[in-house]
Amino acid sequence: MSNPFFNEAKMERDRREAGEAGWGAPSTAASGTAVMGDQMLAGAPVTDGPISRHEKAMTVNGTISAAASLLILLLISAVFGWNAASGPVNELGQETYQFPAVATIGIVVGFAAVIGCYFKPAWAKILGPVYALGYGFAVGAISKGYETFYDGIVVQAAGATVAVFASMLFLYRTGIIKVTNRFRKIVIGATMGIMLLYVVSFIISLFGAEIPFINSPSLLGIGFSILVCGLAAMNLALDFDLIERGVQERFPKSYEWVAALGLVVTIIWLYLELLRLFAKLRD
Repeated sequence: MSNPFFNEAKMERDRREAGEAGWGAPSTAASGTAVMGDQMLAGAPVTDGPISRHEKAMTVNGTISAAASLLILLLISAVFGWNAASGPVNELGQETYQFPAVATIGIVVGFAAVIGCYFKPAWAKILGPVYALGYGFAVGAISKGYETFYDGIVVQAAGATVAVFASMLFLYRTGIIKVTNRFRKIVIGATMGIMLLYVVSFIISLFGAEIPFINSPSLLGIGFSILVCGLAAMNLALDFDLIERGVQERFPKSYEWVAALGLVVTIIWLYLELLRLFAKLRD
């Protein structure tokens, strides 16, 4: 599982059903015996028949293409969110910031799209772009806010995100980080705990209260942000593992979008947490 929102049990059932329907590699019983009876005795060349269809299996390149498509859509939408958050120029000639209300709708739409993938992973090809366009608008608006108060912070956070991604990919590919069942349980459990904390923080904020260390530039607040950034980085390892296992186990090609969406969700989470961390460090 690359992301706690994704239903790996459903994905595994779909993989088995796809294999039975002709998505997977042929088995000895399914192909060898039938081929011998129908083709070898007749002198015809041996083929896999209709069972093996490699073009319909998940591939690394297909997943990379899907992830790139989602990131492009997200960046395009983020540009609109960035521009929408630009407020009027004040008396000092400085551009002000105004969070657009429609960005909140984008957050809800993006969250709903990810939840939808939990129940219908095969719909990721549709829900993925919905997430990218909806959440991308909000990410652009949020980024504009940080940039308004902390000049140059967006470039720093984006660069750090790329660096962390490359580092985690290197650590995963070299085997320094190994994704075991215990590793998955720890990372997923911790991620769900952080998500629950954020939900509680949002609820109490509606009543004018807050959990101080989430946004506080204190040592505790900075330490919390470092912890969350590290957890987001560990989720990248789970994403890489899902892609690798999906290719090895010949998941249906539609699951390239499931893996791609999981990867993009993690990248955006890491980017936003880095923005928060750098803002605390500047304060």
